[in-house]
Amino acid sequence: MIGGGGTGGHIFPALAIANEIRHRKPDSEILFVGAKGRMEMTRVPEEGYEIVGLPIAGLQRKFTFDNLMLPFKVFNSLQKAISLVREFKPDVVVGVGGYASAPLLLASRVLGIPYLIQEQNSFAGLTNKLLARKAKSICVAFPDMNRYFPAKKIRMTGNPVRKDLLDLNISQYEALAHFGLQPGASTILVIGGSLGARTINESVAKSLEDWASKGYQLIWQTGVSYADKAKAELAGFRNSGGMITMPFIKEMNFAYAAADVVVSRAGALSLAEICITGKASILIPSPNVAEDHQTKNAMTLVNQNAALTISDKDARTKLSAATEGLLNNPAQIELMGMAAHAFARPDATKSIVNHVLEIAKR
Repeated sequence: MIGGGGTGGHIFPALAIANEIRHRKPDSEILFVGAKGRMEMTRVPEEGYEIVGLPIAGLQRKFTFDNLMLPFKVFNSLQKAISLVREFKPDVVVGVGGYASAPLLLASRVLGIPYLIQEQNSFAGLTNKLLARKAKSICVAFPDMNRYFPAKKIRMTGNPVRKDLLDLNISQYEALAHFGLQPGASTILVIGGSLGARTINESVAKSLEDWASKGYQLIWQTGVSYADKAKAELAGFRNSGGMITMPFIKEMNFAYAAADVVVSRAGALSLAEICITGKASILIPSPNVAEDHQTKNAMTLVNQNAALTISDKDARTKLSAATEGLLNNPAQIELMGMAAHAFARPDATKSIVNHVLEIAKR
C-alpha cells in the first residue's frame, strides 16, 4: 500500500515507486490511499492503479467550519485506514507525504504492519518525526536528517523522478520544435508546481514585456486557476510569439530539454528534476509551507552555486532582472547546471524499491 498525495511533489514519486515495483514484480498487488477531492484521485487511476480516498484534510490558516470538522475527519480517516489495511493485508506500507500518508502509516503501526517513510524535504514534518521510531526504513534526499530521525533507520536515496527525465536524450532543437519555438533564442521554463503558484505567475506577468522585448522565449506552466489570465496577458501585447502558456505540462522531458533557465518553487520534487536534468535555476521558495522548508531545500543548492534564489516577497520586482542577468552569462548557466547535476541521484527510485522489497521479504 502506498499512501499520500495532495500535490505532484508527492504523487509523482509515489507513482515512480509503484511503477518500479511492478516492473520488478509484475504479479504484485498495489493499492494507493489518497485524500478525497485531491489530485491523486484522478492522477493515480490515469496511471492504471486503484486508489481509495480518505476524508482527511489539512488545517486551514483562517477560522472555518472545516477546521471545526477536522478532528472528526482525522478520526474517520484513521478508522477507514485501519479497515483498509486489515482487508488488503499488505506486506509493506509506504508513506510519501501528504494528508493521506499520516492515517495510513498510523494504521499500519497500530496493526503491526511494517512501513517505510519516504521523506522528500530537508525538513521533516511532524507526522514523520512521530512515526519514525517504528519505521523499518526512512528514505531521505538531504544530508543531516539525523536531526529528525534515528540515524540507524536513515537511507540516503534521493527523491524519485519521472522515468522520462532519467533518459533525457532529447536535443534542445527537437524540444523547442515540439513546443513550436525557435532555436537560437534564450528560453525560460516556469514551473510553479503542479497546482501553480500565484507569486510566480504574477512575477512572470510583470516580466513579460521585458522578456518579449529582449526576444526571450517562454514555456509557462500556470496551474489551472491562472491559466485563462495568463493567456489574456500574453495576448495583450505584441512580440509574444515565442511565449506559450498552459495549465499543466505533461511532456516535462521536452520542457526541461528546451529550457536554458528554469524558474521554480523549491519543492523537493522540482529540485530533484532540476538536478537530474542539470539545469540552471532561479528558485522562489514558497512561504506557505511547514517550517519554511522550501527555503532550506533551496539553500542546499544555492550554497553550492547550483542555483539562485529570490524571496517570495521580492519576486515581483526582482525576477525579470535576475533572469536577464543569468541569461546574459552563458558560462554561469553552464557551471550552475553542472553543480546542480552533481546533486542528482538517478538511482533514487531503484534504491527506495530495494528497501521496500527487502522489508516485504523479511
